[in-house]
Amino acid sequence: MAPSSTILLLHSAFGLRPAVHAAADRLRAAGHEVHVPDLYSDQPVKTVESVEEGMEIKDRIGKEELLRRAVAAAAPLSDRGVVYAGFSLGGSIAQNLALADDKARGLLLLHGTSDLAEDAATDGLPVQLHVADPDPFEPHDWLNAWYLRMQRAGAEVEIYRYPGAGHLYTDPDLADFDPEAAEATWRVALGFLAEL
Repeated sequence: MAPSSTILLLHSAFGLRPAVHAAADRLRAAGHEVHVPDLYSDQPVKTVESVEEGMEIKDRIGKEELLRRAVAAAAPLSDRGVVYAGFSLGGSIAQNLALADDKARGLLLLHGTSDLAEDAATDGLPVQLHVADPDPFEPHDWLNAWYLRMQRAGAEVEIYRYPGAGHLYTDPDLADFDPEAAEATWRVALGFLAEL
């Protein structure tokens, strides 16, 4: 059986942690082909335990270079129609890739979004966002504005909010972990992917 979707799954500022591999395995078990690039591959420390450490690595590499690395990982796959997905920082990078790829099949955002260019446009791109409520990195005002901008760009957007969960609530090895919210997220996300 051919895989349902080809998914590029991008890690958060915490790096390519076991939770990212576990997520990829869950997606593969559902029949998807999943690629998980390590955007920190040249760093002496590839995974971290705190937001501050992650931001240090992100700033040292630079947003443009991280985006370039993600584009390089996506390039061999893009003719197939990629579903872009990511955790937090990886979600913001995935959003930029999906909106720049007219063959993108979908966008799955876990814990993170990105700003949109004024001229951003897509032809009905299916987008699903899962986010803690409240989330210090994705405040309500920002999410409301982001939702309206994504709709104006032509995306078909669904937002799922999880009251009381921590920012990276799908990672069982972090203090943010919320098992109920994580399971609900994966149940909804797998349904979203199955319909693409």
